[in-house]
Amino acid sequence: MYKYFISICFFFVFVNGFSQEQKKDSLTIKTKDSIIYKTGYGLRLGIDVSKPIRAQFDKSYSGFEIIGDYRIKKNLYIAAEIGYEKEISFEDYTNSTSKGNYIRLGVNYNAYKNWLDMNNEIFVGYRYGFSLFEQTLNSYTPNTSSKDFGDYFPTIPITTPKTTTGLNAHWSELMIGIKAETFKNLFISFSVSYKIMMSVKDPKKFKSLYAPGFNRIFESNTGFGFNYTLSYLIPFAKK
Repeated sequence: MYKYFISICFFFVFVNGFSQEQKKDSLTIKTKDSIIYKTGYGLRLGIDVSKPIRAQFDKSYSGFEIIGDYRIKKNLYIAAEIGYEKEISFEDYTNSTSKGNYIRLGVNYNAYKNWLDMNNEIFVGYRYGFSLFEQTLNSYTPNTSSKDFGDYFPTIPITTPKTTTGLNAHWSELMIGIKAETFKNLFISFSVSYKIMMSVKDPKKFKSLYAPGFNRIFESNTGFGFNYTLSYLIPFAKK
């Protein structure tokens, strides 16, 4: 009877020890394994919807822009924007129209750390911009004052348009923005940029007041930009 009891005790001790060993092995395996979430790498294409919206409310403006970026590292993207703009500028003594094409090339860096399989961005970026355009001086009024010259030099507006082609502009811009994935592979983005003009070719005896892609050219040769975009990611791989 005692032998039988001792044998049962040994059996339970062995089973308990074996089960503890199994638990330890299972725990070790679970701690070694980890869930890896992969995100899409590919080409993202879209449009800037702020430009057609602006054109609906501002009859002196028209334009469109196609955007794209390609992910080359976890937080680094090469990016580009190509577009066309036309703007009528109204000044005290002049009325002029600038129109042409532009391209901006650069990179975006995503400073946002996503949770799990999210694919959102808070990014900073740099662009080099280049524009080819023409400017038409629609009308102008000689800048003389009847107070000084009386009726001898009447200020009659000149309404014969004069167009200068082959103008160009080069600039740099710094960007900051956010990009959010609203549906699978569909993104909305908002960004602002600060632009610094590097060089601009002016018409003879007149100044370029607006460069497509750069916007209004101020005396300080600086400007600002705004983009609100919709884009879609075409994933080529997941990493």
